[in-house]
Amino acid sequence: MAEAAGALRPVAIQNRIPARLRTRRRVGLGARVSFVLFALLVLYGPLILLAVFSFNRSEIISLPWSGFTTTYYHEALGNPDLRNSILNSTIVALIVAPLCVVIGTLMAFALTRFRFRSRGVMGGLVGAPLILPWLVIGIAALLFYAQIQRTFHVLQLSLRTVVATQVICTFPLVTAIVSAQLLRFERSQEEAAIDLGASRFQVFRYVIMPHITPAIAASAIFAFTWSFNNFEISYFTGGFQLLFPVWAYGTLRNAPNLPIINAISTIISAVQVILIVLAWWILRRRGGGAKAILGALSAEAEPTVTALTGAE
Repeated sequence: MAEAAGALRPVAIQNRIPARLRTRRRVGLGARVSFVLFALLVLYGPLILLAVFSFNRSEIISLPWSGFTTTYYHEALGNPDLRNSILNSTIVALIVAPLCVVIGTLMAFALTRFRFRSRGVMGGLVGAPLILPWLVIGIAALLFYAQIQRTFHVLQLSLRTVVATQVICTFPLVTAIVSAQLLRFERSQEEAAIDLGASRFQVFRYVIMPHITPAIAASAIFAFTWSFNNFEISYFTGGFQLLFPVWAYGTLRNAPNLPIINAISTIISAVQVILIVLAWWILRRRGGGAKAILGALSAEAEPTVTALTGAE
C-alpha cells in the first residue's frame, strides 16, 4: 500500500497543477522545439541540399531529379587549378592555425593571469579584428602591403602576406576561447597543487593544461576552418596565388560550373566534419569527453570583451 501511494503521489501533484499552467508549459516546450528544428534547418538544410544536388545530372538546382551521376566529382578532382587552390589554402591554414594557437594562448594567459596598467587597452586591441569586417581588413592590408612595396621594393603579395594577415585576424578568436576557459578555472586548484609540493611546470602540465586542452583544440579547429574558408583576405592579399575561396568565387561566375562547386564543397564539408569528429574522439580518449569539448566550443558565444579584458 505504501508503494502504491508513493507511485500515485506524482500523479496527484500533476493533477493539482492548473490547466492554464500546463497549457503554457506545453506551448513553451513546443516553441523551443520548433525554434531548434528551424535553426537546424537553416544551418544544415543548405548543406544537405548542396550534397544531394551534387549527384544530380542536371546543371541547375531544381526538381524533378534528372538522374544520378558522379561526373562532377571526377571533373572537380581532375581540375588542376582546383587542386592547386586547395593545396595553397591547406598550406596557409596549416601554418595559420598553429601560430594562432600559440599566440592566442599566450595572449590569453597574459590578459587573464597578469595585472598591468594597459591590460584593458591591450584586450580591446586584440579583440578589434573580431569586430572589424574582413572586407575592411582585406582592403587595408592590400593598401599597407602596396605602400611597403612602393617604398622599400620588397614584400610582394603572396601566400606569406595571406598568412600574416590571417594570423592577425584569427589569433584573437583563440584568445577569446582560451580566455573564457581560463576565467572558469579556479585558482585554488593551482594553490593546492603548489602546497602539495608541485613545481610551476607540474602545475601547468597536470592542472592547467587538462583544463584548457578542449578550448585549445576547439580554437585550433576554428582557426583552421576560418583560414581555409576566408575569402576577403585571400582575395585582396593573395596576389597571383590562387586559393580555394578565390577559385570558388571565380568559378561561380559561370553557371555551368555550379555542379562542380557543389561536388567539391561536399567533399570539403565532409572532411571538416571528419576532422571535428576525430578531434572529439581524441579528446575523449584523453578524458576530456564530449561535455568538455562542447563547453569549449560554446566559449565562442560568450561576450568577447569580458573574456579579453579579464573580468575580475
